[in-house]
Amino acid sequence: MELIIDANILMSALIATKGTTYDIIFNNRIKLFSVDKLLKELEKHKSEILDKSGLSEYDFDIFVSLISAEIEFIPYSEIYKFIPEAEKITPDPNDTEYFALALKLNCSIWSNDKRLKKQDKVRVYSTKELVKILH
Repeated sequence: MELIIDANILMSALIATKGTTYDIIFNNRIKLFSVDKLLKELEKHKSEILDKSGLSEYDFDIFVSLISAEIEFIPYSEIYKFIPEAEKITPDPNDTEYFALALKLNCSIWSNDKRLKKQDKVRVYSTKELVKILH
């Protein structure tokens, strides 16, 4: 199964480094993709993640490296052609690039943002739904 992973899912995995989200990221039945700006998002929210997770900066960097190895990051240059269509369908403008990547790769998005399900062009799976599928 191929999925686009969004920033909130990745932040959840970093906040709870032992748990369902983390297990799904490392499930060998899933191939994950994301936009290259995702790593910048993590860096932007680093202090919040450190506060909530109790991780040291060193541990944070290690976990980001481990998780990043499981995700294929696609540069904006490969998805920009899909941005206009993605802008039309995404319920949240902040998620336009995830939708553009989903359109390019013809795959679903992994997000717990219920608003993203308010469209019918791209399938959006929650963590709870993925647990049912994978177990």
